[in-house]
Amino acid sequence: MGSLRVTLCTIAALGAVAATPAAYAADGDGGVSVSPASPRPGGDIALRMSGCPDRTAMAVSAAFVADARLAAGADGTLVGESRIRSTLMPGTYDVKVTCGDASRTGAVTVVRQGAQPSAPASPVAPVPAGGGGTAHAAVADARAAGPGTAHTVIGLVLAGVAATAVALRSARRRREPR
Repeated sequence: MGSLRVTLCTIAALGAVAATPAAYAADGDGGVSVSPASPRPGGDIALRMSGCPDRTAMAVSAAFVADARLAAGADGTLVGESRIRSTLMPGTYDVKVTCGDASRTGAVTVVRQGAQPSAPASPVAPVPAGGGGTAHAAVADARAAGPGTAHTVIGLVLAGVAATAVALRSARRRREPR
C-alpha cells in the first residue's frame, strides 16, 4: 500500500474516532477507547489508547475477528482497528490492550444486528459488477462487426452537409466584389 493511501486511511480512522461516541476505561494516566462503543456483529471498530510510552500495542478481545495492532498516531496516541465477529451474541466484551509491560482494559458493547442501521463495511459476497475480463471480448466483438447501417447513413449525411457548406462558401466568395 502506498504511503499516501496509508496516510489517508490513518486520517480517516482518526476522524472516525473523533466523530463517534466512545467507551472509555481509564487506567492510571491513560485510557482505552473503542469507537463506536456499540457496534453490531460484523461491524468495524476503531481503537485508541493514550498514555503508552511505546509506539505499538496489541488489543485482544473475544469480540474481535483478529487481534488489533495499534500504532502511534499523529497526536502520540496509539490507534488501530478491528472487526467484530459476525456470529457474536449481543453483550459487553472486555478489550485488553497490552503496551510493553503494562496492560489496560476497556469494553465494547455489541448490539443486536438490526439495532444500528448501517451498510456493511465491505462486500460480504461476490459482487456482480460485470466488466472484468469480459470487457476485452466486447471491444473485440465491436471492432470485428464494424459500423452498422445506421453509422453509415449518419456518416453520409454529415459528409453531405459538410460538402454543401463548402460549396456555398465558395459560391459566396466568387460573388463578392473585389
